[in-house]
Parts: sequence; C-alpha cells; structure tokens
Amino acid sequence: MSDRRCPAPRRRLALQALAACAGCALLSAHAAEPGHEWRPWPRNKAVPPPMELDALDGTRWRAAASRGQVLLVNFWATWCEPCRAELPSLQRLALRGPAQGLRVVAANYGESPAAVQRFLQAQGLQLDVVLDRDGQLARAWTPRIFPSTVVFDRRGRPAGVLVGEIDWDTAEARALLAPVLATRP
Repeated sequence: MSDRRCPAPRRRLALQALAACAGCALLSAHAAEPGHEWRPWPRNKAVPPPMELDALDGTRWRAAASRGQVLLVNFWATWCEPCRAELPSLQRLALRGPAQGLRVVAANYGESPAAVQRFLQAQGLQLDVVLDRDGQLARAWTPRIFPSTVVFDRRGRPAGVLVGEIDWDTAEARALLAPVLATRP
C-alpha cells in the first residue's frame, strides 16, 4: 500500500499546471507524506450542501437517492498519483458493495467529461463517475486533499471522511467500513 496524498489546487490555473506536469515537484513532495486518516463527522458540524452532480453518462446523480445504502463518494483527479493508485481497489469495492448494501461513486474534480472518459478507458476502469466540474462539492465536503472519501451511513448522514489513499481490499479498510455497514436505516 502506498501512503500518498495530493493537495487540491485552489485555482483552475494550478489544476492545469499540475495536469500538464505529471512529474511535477509538488506531486513528488506529497508522494512521501504519511498515508490516510479517518476523520469522523463531528455531530455539531453543519452538513454542507446536498451532493448533486452530473454523472459521466449525462444523467443527474443525487446522493439522497442512495438512502438505505452506505454510500462512499471518492473525490479524485486524473493528475493525482495517489488517486490513480487507489482507483483499482475502489472499483473492486464497488463490485463487492451491492451484496453489503454499499454504493461507491467516484467524483472527479474539475476535469472535462472527455478527459475523464479517456482516462477510465485507458485504465480499464468501470466506476460510477460524477463530475464536480467547478470543485464546489470537493471544497464543501473535503479538506481539499486528494483522494478524499466521504462516507455516508444508511440514513444519508455523513459518518466521516477518509483523507488520503487507502487500499480498499485490506483488512484495515474493511474494519473502517464495518461500523457504518452495521447500521440500519
């Protein structure tokens, strides 16, 4: 398992610079940062705006439609190396998920549908992808570090945010999800 995180750029210009420079020193510097951190959602923290985004297939996706299931929304970008490393295990989790009442959605940060589609095809990935085109939801729901995964319980309430890359096939990831999966609607 790799322990890396990418900071989310604050402006479109920074995003373009990072996307154009895969070997960029900024990405390399963050590749050595320690792994991931589970941050439970504070009970007194206000819930950000509802998650509603366009899906890659052109339909409208709403997190609220997943009530009754545990929902993982993974914020990622094609230029983020830790995101790229995490996506295959996230896809395997998505394939196992329905048997456990779990749904996985990958929310791409600020990239065009064509660029995202090309990336997914090149990597052989088939995930439910939504487009956070302006980055508004990533800014509202995450600490602006990629990847970050928001976990919702079966009632649609945020349980917490996993900040950084994790291998979703590991016992550690299963242990992290177990309490949320054990809840009932």
